[in-house]
Amino acid sequence: MLFAMDKNIYQSCVRILEEELVPAMGCTEPIAVAYAAALARDTLGALPEAVEVAVSDSILKNVKSVIVPNTGGMRGVPAAVAAGIAAGKTEKKLEVLSEVDDAGRRAMAAFLKERPVRVVQSDSGCVFDIGIRVRSGGDEAFVRISGHHTNVVHIERNGDVRFHKQTAQEGQEGDAAKAEISVRDIVDFADTVDLADVEALLERQIAYNTAIAREGLKNDYGARVGKILLQAFGDDVHNRAKATAAAGSDARMNGCELPVVIVSGSGNQGMTASLPVVVYAEHHKIGRERMLRALVVSDLVTVHLKAGIGTLSAYCGAVSAGCGAGAGICYLLGGGYDEVAHTVVNAVAIESGVICDGAKSSCAAKIAAAVEAGLVGMEMTRRGSEFRGGDGILEKGVENTIRNVSDLARIGMRETNEEIVRLMIKTV
Repeated sequence: MLFAMDKNIYQSCVRILEEELVPAMGCTEPIAVAYAAALARDTLGALPEAVEVAVSDSILKNVKSVIVPNTGGMRGVPAAVAAGIAAGKTEKKLEVLSEVDDAGRRAMAAFLKERPVRVVQSDSGCVFDIGIRVRSGGDEAFVRISGHHTNVVHIERNGDVRFHKQTAQEGQEGDAAKAEISVRDIVDFADTVDLADVEALLERQIAYNTAIAREGLKNDYGARVGKILLQAFGDDVHNRAKATAAAGSDARMNGCELPVVIVSGSGNQGMTASLPVVVYAEHHKIGRERMLRALVVSDLVTVHLKAGIGTLSAYCGAVSAGCGAGAGICYLLGGGYDEVAHTVVNAVAIESGVICDGAKSSCAAKIAAAVEAGLVGMEMTRRGSEFRGGDGILEKGVENTIRNVSDLARIGMRETNEEIVRLMIKTV
């Protein structure tokens, strides 16, 4: 194909989608704990007799209240550790618990009953940090994951370091490439991408996330937010877009064992970014190619917004994904760069500041609110209305506004996150 944009930016966008749009089963923070535990068991070479796990506050927050899949309804860090050690398959990574059977569930319960799992606070200073030390007889192994869900940074056995690399915080690395792409780059990429480069990723995202949303609408999971939205407010496309995304979260937060395709390390964000676009495309009978290009916009806008914030924070990630969904639907319905940029600004003006108090049933309702903000932002743009620089934290230019929101979430809400964790621990 003829490239209408810089080849390096094009290749960066493809790489980002390849890295981001991966399958996961269950909430990704407990799954990361289970993955680390399974890797520690493999490194030890035996079933541990004792386990100590050190987790950062944000990991504790996101594991405390959500059901760990394939465990028979167990919650919390010890449950995730036991699941990974007793039945996890490390080669499956974020699907580490996808093949657990009844025997595996019995082994988890027995492990928790017979062997101590000590949970302590990580002293690394990293927002995303999991360290697991396991012992059996005279042998000991240690595994650390830091920065993001599958980023193994240290493996050792009996003091012999088998693998080590700097963490993102130590090396001041992070998601620079994802933050540096612009909304203009994203729209140009969506306009020109050879779909053969991304189609398989997007089709899997549609298939997986649609399947779990249908499960959430069919059965009574959690607080039944998706079902209630349809019952209370009707089946128009606007409400169905919110309900479908919420229903996926209803199922996922409450033990459904179907996988999802994640975005920014989050299944909830992956569903929020994708399902409203699919609902709007089906309602308006828009062709498959335009829908896939619109998903590119939604996914990449979500990643771009979240990159400056960080993997975990006190800022609800569904807000970024709701903005992405609004931007994707704007593009789907014929919007170009200007319209997409105005939609993003409108949406963040409406919703920024919603707190993340961990993974749980109410995430579904926050997703519905985030999609609502994205849709209102989109409809404002379509009708020639927009919020402008100088309104609150908004600054002239979409990239300047995005930077302001990132600073608000990453810097301004640090103490908020500490207080959220304190309140959550108090209720244990």
